[in-house]
Amino acid sequence: MYPTISHLIKDVTGIWISLPVQTFGFFMALSILTGYYFLNSEVKRKGKTHLIQSFVTKKGRVVRPHEQINTSVLIALVSGIIGARLFSILEYPNAFLEAPLYTLLSPSDFTYYGGLIIGAIAVAFYARTVNLKFVHLADAAAPALMIAYAIGRLGCHLSGDGDWGIDNLGASPAIFGFLPDSFWACNYPHNVIGAGVPIANCFDDYCMQLSKPVFPTALHESIVCSLLFLVLWFLRKRIIVPGVMLGCYLILNGIERFLVEQIRIEVEFTWFGIRFKQAEAIALSFLTVGICMLLFILKVRQNKKAVITSTYLKFNNEYNR
Repeated sequence: MYPTISHLIKDVTGIWISLPVQTFGFFMALSILTGYYFLNSEVKRKGKTHLIQSFVTKKGRVVRPHEQINTSVLIALVSGIIGARLFSILEYPNAFLEAPLYTLLSPSDFTYYGGLIIGAIAVAFYARTVNLKFVHLADAAAPALMIAYAIGRLGCHLSGDGDWGIDNLGASPAIFGFLPDSFWACNYPHNVIGAGVPIANCFDDYCMQLSKPVFPTALHESIVCSLLFLVLWFLRKRIIVPGVMLGCYLILNGIERFLVEQIRIEVEFTWFGIRFKQAEAIALSFLTVGICMLLFILKVRQNKKAVITSTYLKFNNEYNR
């Protein structure tokens, strides 16, 4: 694994260049920039087709759709960081009670869903203040969120930040024969959190590895979500009904996350005798909301079509009398 970018550069080039950049932080920044690029690109396209309107300030200045995105992204980042930390505290309350200041200031232990939910709520409130239809903004953000998540998860894997699966002692399936063994099972040597047992003859700051190999779930998520991004990016011009892209994103995200949680290490809660993980519950909620959204949109369109057809038939009958 590569705790810092310096470790990554040395493994690729054989040259050590001392850089004060953590691998996880680097990929997080890269995910934000990449997500912003695709979001901005999609908003500009929607602006040209007038799906997203310009906003006129009280001073009479016209703010174009893609200019509103800069503020939206800033609001999403700040509120998202707060939400990610809040959900992490809710997931690990004991750690917060033992060391509240360290937990609040720690550069790790952020919960993706917390950032996504709180960030979305904050942006929705902002959108109302500038007459920006949130549903169009959410549709535009769907592919961007998926690729940003994929890149962020790659950073989790490469740094070995503890976001991995359960023990995996089985042999790699033949279908993965062309891939490195670490794709199927990995013991995360030199992981950034110092988990596991000492590595022999290692004198670095990061000399620990897991005693047993585990499922590299972050890597699997990165690959799957990259493919899902391609699906959403392909569909973005073909889906013109507002809300459908958002519904598709919620469904795909919910399915992907729920499935990976089955082999991922996470804290479980008990509610009315049912054991579940926080991410599982949110993933199922996303899936349910996405399905309900698509069914509602389909019903509304069918009702509109029925009204139009009925009006046409009534007019046609009156005209033929």
